[in-house]
Amino acid sequence: MKILLDTCVWGGAKKELEIAGYNVIWVGDWEVDPGDDEILAYAYKEERILITIDKDFGELAIVKGASHCGILRLVNFSSKKQGSICLHILNSHGKDLQKGALITAQPGLIRIRLSEKKSKT
Repeated sequence: MKILLDTCVWGGAKKELEIAGYNVIWVGDWEVDPGDDEILAYAYKEERILITIDKDFGELAIVKGASHCGILRLVNFSSKKQGSICLHILNSHGKDLQKGALITAQPGLIRIRLSEKKSKT
């Protein structure tokens, strides 16, 4: 499974996901953050699930109808817990994400919005 971690996600989560066998790119490694529209477009082009803390990506997907290959938004998790939470969600809901779901995870709650249109994968 291919993942794109937004800049706002702790960079250490990349290593945890890679150890678990995921193909991960972290926007924080890029020379310049190109902005939300470009990040989401890149994730879609590369068929990557986007993991972020930023709620703007959900708005781009829902309100503006931007194409995506699944978005996981983390809310109120400490930096050091982000990797393990990502692993948990990817293991339990990865198929939904690959079908274009929008998932919001916060302590004690996971909200899943299944895709209304077909994703690229």
